[in-house]
Amino acid sequence: MLDLFKRKTDDGGRSWSERLKSGLGVSRERISRPLTALFGREALSEEALDELRSALLSADVGIPATEHLLDELVARWKRAGADLDARAVLKSALVELIAPLEQPLIIGSARPFVIMLAGVNGAGKTTSIGKLAKYLQGQGHSVLLAAGDTFRAAAREQLEAWGARNDVQVIAQHGGDPAAVMFDAISAARARRIDVVLADTAGRLPTQLPLMDELKKIRRVIAKAQEGAPHETLLVLDANTGQNALAQVAAFDAALELTGLIVTKLDGTAKGGVVAAIAKTRPVPLKLIGVGEGIDDLRPFRAAEFADALIG
Repeated sequence: MLDLFKRKTDDGGRSWSERLKSGLGVSRERISRPLTALFGREALSEEALDELRSALLSADVGIPATEHLLDELVARWKRAGADLDARAVLKSALVELIAPLEQPLIIGSARPFVIMLAGVNGAGKTTSIGKLAKYLQGQGHSVLLAAGDTFRAAAREQLEAWGARNDVQVIAQHGGDPAAVMFDAISAARARRIDVVLADTAGRLPTQLPLMDELKKIRRVIAKAQEGAPHETLLVLDANTGQNALAQVAAFDAALELTGLIVTKLDGTAKGGVVAAIAKTRPVPLKLIGVGEGIDDLRPFRAAEFADALIG
């Protein structure tokens, strides 16, 4: 398990924005071709719009957000004519669409401040918790991890490995009640004067109703253990999930009243446009995004930075 921390990202000293651009490079190239073809045209043809529409859809922007962006492009084109920079206009429209998602993760005054995390299997939830612990430590906060996946030894071991890597305490049980782990973890954090509790939960599909009910129970127990908790309830999404991410957001939001999202794996084959789809159809704040496998590869979402990486 410790091999996880021996991996080094081959970033060549690149900045965060450069790495984000690299991760979204395939989508940016697809979108760039029809935008380049529009340069200097006096009119927007249906053929040109269809090509741009296809490029946006292939980047997982989704139908509602794609039509919104194209409508904005057409409206501004009619006002400005051929002098319009189609790329700049599309980027500006995208920034306006996704800007409401830009809401930073702020640790309030409650102690312990409890952050509950959920997600489907394989979304990168436990890894994101390890990275989030490091990020919060960098802000001067002490952190405790609650291992809520009590039945999978591998999940518990992975969280414990992250705890060892970050020098963070982990509260765990084998085969116990996940809600009881949360209660014990919050009590321990209060006794030890810990600032933040990161409450991990077992991965589950939204269609697994008994497991979704278990999540609701965990949330209720957290609320009993600490007034006002969970102070943040975050859903971890894999950027490669595509439009299925919308169904995940809707289901977990209905069950947990989400306060934010973490989008992971915005590198390699990630399409990234799902962020626009979320903004248009289910605008839950996007607190953090992940690029790469390094422990520092989790940063706050910035709308302008993201639009620049996706559109160019």
